[in-house]
Amino acid sequence: MNRSLYMAGAILFVILQPLRANTSIRRATIVGGSNGSGKCTLEVNVDGSAEVEIWGDTAELRTISGQPAYWRRFQCNSPMPHSPVDFRFVGVDGRGHVGLLRDPRYNRGRAVVRIDDPKGGREGYTFDLQWRGSAGPGWTPGPPPGRGPWQGFPSAKAVQACQDAVTDRLNQYGFPTISFARTVPDSNPGPNGRVTGTATGRRRSVSTLFSFSCSVDFASGRVRSVDVQRQ
Repeated sequence: MNRSLYMAGAILFVILQPLRANTSIRRATIVGGSNGSGKCTLEVNVDGSAEVEIWGDTAELRTISGQPAYWRRFQCNSPMPHSPVDFRFVGVDGRGHVGLLRDPRYNRGRAVVRIDDPKGGREGYTFDLQWRGSAGPGWTPGPPPGRGPWQGFPSAKAVQACQDAVTDRLNQYGFPTISFARTVPDSNPGPNGRVTGTATGRRRSVSTLFSFSCSVDFASGRVRSVDVQRQ
């Protein structure tokens, strides 16, 4: 073999190896049925920054910085449709920042989630993707009579309502960009349930950590009160 060709091939191999090592593709474990409403739960381990891109029953985990991120769990009750309706992202667990970068409804059916772990050492991050129906052929807009779009997901509805209220409050405080690191609903939700967690508000190049607590009616999703405190 020509020596120059051999050296070029060796250099290309060295360059490509880190790129391959920083990407991991996984197929979802499908459990149960959808009944028109879908949910995927993803859990990854991150030390640095990573992105997860999800389409159908497939997800790609990309390490952006730090040590290689790896999978813990990817479970769905059905593949995510190309054009989901009432799509929701819910951050469940993790000490850093996790948020939705790309909504699949406006990104050719692909959701992209960004995770930033600012502290040293690894951390597990769990988040849910939830949707109702698909805006494809044969889909009829609107929920059936007597059923809300989030029936079967009362905790998700309460979490989303709380996050919306916290976002509005922090926007009023002058933070235009909000990301939720951790949002935990009551384990026994009811009309006087609570949703708690932490969020980061970003203003220019400054990030500020807040804790929050919402009083929420889990049946209706109505937020009675929201308390946001700077950490």
